[in-house]
Amino acid sequence: MTVVTFAFYLFAIGVLAGGLFTVLSRNPVHSVLWLILAFMSAAGLFVLLGAEFIAMLLMIVYVGAVAVLFLFVVMMLDVDFAELKAGMAQYMPIALAIGIVLLMSLGLAYGDWQMAEGAEAARVAVTPEGTQNTAALGLLLYDQYFLIFQLAGLILLVAMIGAIVLTLRHRDGVKRQNVLEQMWRDPKDAMELKDVKPGQGL
Repeated sequence: MTVVTFAFYLFAIGVLAGGLFTVLSRNPVHSVLWLILAFMSAAGLFVLLGAEFIAMLLMIVYVGAVAVLFLFVVMMLDVDFAELKAGMAQYMPIALAIGIVLLMSLGLAYGDWQMAEGAEAARVAVTPEGTQNTAALGLLLYDQYFLIFQLAGLILLVAMIGAIVLTLRHRDGVKRQNVLEQMWRDPKDAMELKDVKPGQGL
């Protein structure tokens, strides 16, 4: 067994074990830690496939941001997980049925999987000779698919603005900062000088 084969099986077992124990762990903090293991193992598989850029994105975005955010939320919020689990018990049959359907779909797809002729050559043709995959990905995104890439960013921007507008609530009795009013105020109206005599108060 070569080192690459051993690493593949190690990362594959890490992904499967991390995903399984993420669902089965009773402690939510342990679930997030198992999720981090699954992300790191998936990043290792991407490195073995030669997609180092995607592997680093997975580590930086998912492990460094999303999983850590999950961990902070789980540890800082006082959530009654016993009550949540009690409510989940009534939906367990539906969840099991959906899980069985998904497993059957994956089994059918895996059983009918066939490698297309010329797929390997098509993947090699995307990357010019002597160009790293990160540079090739940049050439594709910012040259051939530049418009689609910018439209995707615009859609995400609109979605973010929509989420902010929908969740914004103006409550009465809350003092808010008015920047323009602060900039345009007259010092004569904002301050009043008092001539305090010795021994006297205001």
